Amino acid sequence: MRSLFPVTDLTRTAPAPSGPPIDREWSLDELADAYAYPPDLRADGAGTPWLRANMVSTLDGAAQHDGRSQGISCAADMRIFGTLRGLADVVIAGAETVRLEGYRPARAREAFAARRAAAGQGPAPAVAVVTGSMDLDFSLPLFTEPLVPTLVVTGAGVPSDRIAAARKAGAEVVIAGEGGRVDPARVVRELADRGLTRQLTEGGPRLLGQFVAAGVLDELCLTVSPMLTAGDAQRIAGGPGVAVPERFFLASLLEEAGFLFTRYRRTDR
Repeated sequence: MRSLFPVTDLTRTAPAPSGPPIDREWSLDELADAYAYPPDLRADGAGTPWLRANMVSTLDGAAQHDGRSQGISCAADMRIFGTLRGLADVVIAGAETVRLEGYRPARAREAFAARRAAAGQGPAPAVAVVTGSMDLDFSLPLFTEPLVPTLVVTGAGVPSDRIAAARKAGAEVVIAGEGGRVDPARVVRELADRGLTRQLTEGGPRLLGQFVAAGVLDELCLTVSPMLTAGDAQRIAGGPGVAVPERFFLASLLEEAGFLFTRYRRTDR
């Protein structure tokens, strides 16, 4: 892996690589420094939230192949995936993505233990499942075996028996909308109110599109896969469009084996 574009983010804690690019495997510490959250997030997790997304896309814009992202990913992408989880307070995912990708609880990793302790974080990020229908299988390990209780984020109108089933399984229910609708901006606020300010969403495309349309996405970590798939696969963000496209700036760019690992941030953050 090599740096093609110097990290322009002044909050980076490690110096940008100097000299000619060198192909080598970056350590997890180096990746964690490169993808660190802004330092002004308080060590106790309170304060203004920062929502970043992690997605992968082919050259022709497909976010999935055969319904899953794994087929367009690579080993380096999974190392970054693990690093981003290792830095987050909470991983946010839509219910459909949880079902399709077979989500399991986030695990504690020794490589990030000291860093998380210094930031006032628990041993692993919580997983927050966003669902308007509560159509979830609460017997799955995501709900029955998490190191940190899984959060189910839903609307106030969800049937009471589904809320009871979630709580019986050990999940924490978070109300972030009225009726059967979940308000994406309120998702961010409700999680932040629980001290979960370092937020990471892994989609899917519909949920990411809702965060984009609500104007609450601060950062996008996008892996560009050197593949072409054609077909009618989803883009990384779907749903309603925005009246005026929001400009992001390139904060860093890494490359390995033709895969580009980009990091974009909102210009006003």
